[in-house]
Amino acid sequence: MRLRVAALLVVAGLPGAHAFAQSAAQPLAGLPNPYEAPLPQWGALPDGRAWGSTAGIEVGPRGEIWAIERCGANSCDGSALPAVHRLDLSSGKPAKSIGGGLFAFPHGLHVDRNGNVWVTDAASSKDATKGQQVVKLSPDGRVLMTLGTAGAPGGGPDHFQEPCDVITASNGDIFVADGHGGMRADAPADYVTRIVKFSKDGTFIKAWGKLGSGPGEFKNPHALALDSQGRLFVADRGNSRIQIFDRDGKFLAQWTQFGRPSGLFIDRNDRLFAIDADSSAANNTAGWRKGIWIGSAKDGTVTGFVPGHQTSDPAGAAGEGVVTDAAGNLYAAENTLRGITKYAVHR
Repeated sequence: MRLRVAALLVVAGLPGAHAFAQSAAQPLAGLPNPYEAPLPQWGALPDGRAWGSTAGIEVGPRGEIWAIERCGANSCDGSALPAVHRLDLSSGKPAKSIGGGLFAFPHGLHVDRNGNVWVTDAASSKDATKGQQVVKLSPDGRVLMTLGTAGAPGGGPDHFQEPCDVITASNGDIFVADGHGGMRADAPADYVTRIVKFSKDGTFIKAWGKLGSGPGEFKNPHALALDSQGRLFVADRGNSRIQIFDRDGKFLAQWTQFGRPSGLFIDRNDRLFAIDADSSAANNTAGWRKGIWIGSAKDGTVTGFVPGHQTSDPAGAAGEGVVTDAAGNLYAAENTLRGITKYAVHR
């Protein structure tokens, strides 16, 4: 088996990590795939309707799987269909569907320790009454909190610019990845792209980051995850890297060996899953393929790779969200092929 070394840039002495000399990552070859063949279109929606595009899938405190979808299309603007679904693990069918009429473009999904469901709404509705917000829902769909100003993009403590993802820490602090359009070629230099931190009651604490490629800068912070030490992992998709911070925003490291990540998941054993829906010869180092990279959140070692779906695109296709259940099975939220793909773990 031949391996090509992936780069790992460590800036602040991340414990257990190894520094390599390369300035850019090269993909590892010959990595094992610990999963069975994919099961696309796993599960079904209410009334048998088709899945819309999705970027969000999450596991709840009792092992339940939640997913969002964009109302049978790539937008929920003008639709009253529920966009958030709790899936039965045995059948894949929704055990609960919530969020009807609340969102314009549901994008990021998080389920907190109490089972509450958080959704980022990453676009404004045509009538500017929805979108550009983070919405916290109870498991039965009651709105418990909103952050941001409906339909009004911007910066500062009370507005978001296409918020991508949200996550809560063990003490209740809320982190929002803001700035989906940061990787667009026409994004202005002052485009708002950042991480925003709030207290558990929604009080603004701080924000950090700007458009760019340096440490603590972003070109589309697309997804968030927290490891067992409370470090914040950011999928900085437009820069083809993961950036790691402490919870006060101190930059710790950047990892480029997990592809061009759209989604992140870290399990209770600090195993890191990074799904790459975006790599191509035009936007990443030659040789990168779409799929799911598996490794250690402790030291950045890459240990496995799940190939993307075979399509007419030589790079294949892969989803934007990823999660595992208690049995170790893997689930991907598909933005292009749509629906949920299940990967059963090898036994």
